[in-house]
Amino acid sequence: MSHQNYNLQNELTQLIDLHSELDGTYPTRIPFLSFSRYSEVTGPTYGVYNPSLCIVVQGKKEVLLAQERFRYGPGDSLVASVDLPVTGQVIEASSEVPYLAFKLEFAPNQILEVLSETEIRSVLKGNAKRGMYVSQLDSPVLDAVTRLVRLLDSPKDIPVLAPLFTKEILYRTLQGPHGDMLTQMAIEGSYTYRVKDVIQYIMNNYDKSFRIEELAEIANMSVSSLHRNFKEVTAMSPIQFQKQIRLQEARHLLLTESTDAADVAFRVGYESPSQFSREYSRMFGLPPREDIKRLREKEESAVNA
Repeated sequence: MSHQNYNLQNELTQLIDLHSELDGTYPTRIPFLSFSRYSEVTGPTYGVYNPSLCIVVQGKKEVLLAQERFRYGPGDSLVASVDLPVTGQVIEASSEVPYLAFKLEFAPNQILEVLSETEIRSVLKGNAKRGMYVSQLDSPVLDAVTRLVRLLDSPKDIPVLAPLFTKEILYRTLQGPHGDMLTQMAIEGSYTYRVKDVIQYIMNNYDKSFRIEELAEIANMSVSSLHRNFKEVTAMSPIQFQKQIRLQEARHLLLTESTDAADVAFRVGYESPSQFSREYSRMFGLPPREDIKRLREKEESAVNA
């Protein structure tokens, strides 16, 4: 790591540490920017990564997309270009050296705005690419990220400067080795863009059954082309994608509404409670009732600690 990067990394670590005093995830005054802090290794957490740039400045994290592992720590960045259901786990953290991370979410129109104002080439390409990658954090991105976070100490500057620094971060990321993946996500007509439309449809209709032909029609692709490109972007089939969204939502409902497992199974689109219980156990390690009991006990012990 260069001397400049070392200094920027240290400053960013101190800033995130200052603005996240307790364990958890913290939104900030800067739109779409949040910090995470954990003072111990965590168990798996399940959720959907929105299009975003994630940077770990201290500790390490592992993200599982289907069966594909992405591990990153200081000096790395993780980028998600589309909504992806993942399992995340902090794998290196302690009270002395807590896990600290930065997450900046973005939208396709922000990418298009950068593309329209620059000479970055945006050519339609035949093959879709994986919607997530880890790469080494380069100096220009780290510099822009640090300047963005500094704005938290001068809130009056946020409305004017935060959009400019965010645009710069996206511009620098688009110039990186995986920038084409983000470009394709934003360009109407590309395979990645059309897969994104199918992802959005499944996210909005996860509780309904669908025929693969319907999804292919939404994407304006053949069934075989949709299967191939969808799996290339998400590392799973449309059915597997829907199943992960359904089970994540079911767990959320069980945890927040204390609802009966069979009722939740029907609400998220399962016709068979026994099938729901089997697939839930396969994903979370325990049947619904036992899993929720374990989570509540864990929450109580954390509150009483």
